[in-house]
Amino acid sequence: MPGRKREQGEKLGTGERVNGDRSRDLSREDAGNYSRTSESVHMEPQSAGFITAARSSLMRCLLTAVLTLSSSVLMAQATPTADSHVIVALPDKVTWSPAPNALPPGAKLAVLEGNPFEAGPYTMRLSMPGGYRIPPHSHPGVEHVTVVKGTFKVGMGEKFDPSTMTTLPTGTFAALDPGMHHYAEAQGETIIQLHGVGPWAITYVNPKDDPRKPTS
Repeated sequence: MPGRKREQGEKLGTGERVNGDRSRDLSREDAGNYSRTSESVHMEPQSAGFITAARSSLMRCLLTAVLTLSSSVLMAQATPTADSHVIVALPDKVTWSPAPNALPPGAKLAVLEGNPFEAGPYTMRLSMPGGYRIPPHSHPGVEHVTVVKGTFKVGMGEKFDPSTMTTLPTGTFAALDPGMHHYAEAQGETIIQLHGVGPWAITYVNPKDDPRKPTS
């Protein structure tokens, strides 16, 4: 009947007609099953909002934990221990002594940190009168030089050649690789600061220039 056909073409409760006239209508039971399946796959707006909030809360907790751990590590690194100490070397409080016999006589040495002749970091200063010269030599470790006072002249090579020397004014920093042959001269009263990892040592290119060698 025409009325009956129109009823079949309409929604039946929660069921719905699919695939045209030749497909069967969803029964109420099928509609219920589809609804439950949809609930297990698709989140309702309220559930999605809850999960989003939970994720945001978890991320905040993780971020807080990371920041707390980072702060703890930084505090641990910055917190002095029983063996910690601070070295302050005021210019007028530095103690000078004659330079070791490995250097030409006339210079003075002040050790600010560590022991240059033992393994470990060290910092020392060398005070030289004007015209003081150090013949061509090299060091087994990297030599870091800072001109604290005066003018320090440095040349590279195995022979002392004043014409090729570079003038380093006060405030200059230089670093020389291990084994690099070089020589130096103080222009006026000069103080340089040396730092590195010991033991510090010096080897002269010409053994005759080594003040430790006995003179005949």
